[in-house]
Amino acid sequence: MKTLYDKLWEEHHVTQLESGESLLYIDRHYLHEVTSPQAFEGLSKKNLKPWRLEANIATPDHNVPTIRGNNFNSEQIKDEISKIQVVELDKNCNTFGIKQFDIKSSKQGIVHVIGPELGYTLPGMTIVCGDSHTSTHGALGCLAMGIGTSEVEHVLATQCLKVSKLKNMLVRFEGTPAENVSSKDIVLYFIGLIGTAGGTGYAIEFAGSYIEAISIESRMTICNMAIEAGAKVGLIAPDETTINYVREKSFLDKETLEKAEDYWTNLNTDEGANFDNEIVIDISKIKPQVTWGTSPEMVVNYDDEIPTPMNVPKDNKKNIELARNYMGIQDESKLSDLVFDKVFIGSCTNSRIEDLRQAAEIVKGKTVAENITEAIVVPGSGMVKEQAEMEGLDEVFKEAGFIWRDPGCSMCLGMNPDQLKPYERCASTSNRNFEGRQGYLGRTHLMSPIMAAYTAINGTVGEPS
Repeated sequence: MKTLYDKLWEEHHVTQLESGESLLYIDRHYLHEVTSPQAFEGLSKKNLKPWRLEANIATPDHNVPTIRGNNFNSEQIKDEISKIQVVELDKNCNTFGIKQFDIKSSKQGIVHVIGPELGYTLPGMTIVCGDSHTSTHGALGCLAMGIGTSEVEHVLATQCLKVSKLKNMLVRFEGTPAENVSSKDIVLYFIGLIGTAGGTGYAIEFAGSYIEAISIESRMTICNMAIEAGAKVGLIAPDETTINYVREKSFLDKETLEKAEDYWTNLNTDEGANFDNEIVIDISKIKPQVTWGTSPEMVVNYDDEIPTPMNVPKDNKKNIELARNYMGIQDESKLSDLVFDKVFIGSCTNSRIEDLRQAAEIVKGKTVAENITEAIVVPGSGMVKEQAEMEGLDEVFKEAGFIWRDPGCSMCLGMNPDQLKPYERCASTSNRNFEGRQGYLGRTHLMSPIMAAYTAINGTVGEPS
């Protein structure tokens, strides 16, 4: 009896090394501009070429400005470091013959958004990228994980990765969610429950009636944030929802696709397989979740009081005190007492068409609150942007006072022009709320697109309506 993770591991296992680690064969390698320059430089110095060229797909996302226009190119990026990284990706992809959706491409976008939507992420694959949120692709039944720059070079050169096997954790989400509760709320609740180290050393398989009922986009949000629970891998067994999604996106010929579907249909955990840890969560009682501190585990119900050093265990008092000071939280208060400055809807967690539809439904016919100095919507890819504009979502956002942007990682992290100023408070649909993550001394509150849209309209956190 084997788990899904065990099966994928065994099918891609090449050899056991003397160190106790293993060599794992990698089916798909995604590249972006931040973690690839040194890897390509290493190949050049060693006179090496990519082992399997067609396994590699690249796109710039972290450093690209999200106000570009039709004729923008990488040479026009104002920040010198950002420009160098994007230009070098262009040069390296051209030199080595790697397929890239560059800054001028209508299909450019966040690497974890474009991979699945362009049909490059397929069930049963091993997938790596020099980015911690590669776990996103596990939503389609992949063994997907982030790697470091030296490993990017190793995968390019050998199509293999040196890695140790993880333990297995099963997380079952059972029940039907309350109104305005989305997959982002559920995964934030889960992280708050087990902590940011709770999944360390594990591959987490998500299952249960809730998982079976939701879309691939929602599954991606959950697997995306498995890394925030400490897990290197998050994955979900393929089902009919998965296969229908792949059929729609795939560029495979009919015969190949049919053969693949036979395999995917049986790609699941065996009944009675052993997990090292199992957690069952009744999601029907979960309310919309919002982080208050400087770690994704510092999360509460939207209407709960923010923890104080007085009401937490002794060993956590210092962390609570430091987080409250950084976030500018005074005395006993609720999230609804905090006044926000900016709103960001985007990132590899929540920038897909489903996310934008949910947010647009909240803001339609309303206006951004006066205290919100900037509310931006950043589609995850050119294809998401095009679909949203076909549906008129861009006009809904713009009429409400939002700024409609071009694709990119944007305000998820302070590596492009979209950044918070010191002490600005932001409602963000991204995945991390670390100190300075969105800009020096910026204050980030993680939440769902529904909650971010509501906060934009009302200026503070409250019950969506």
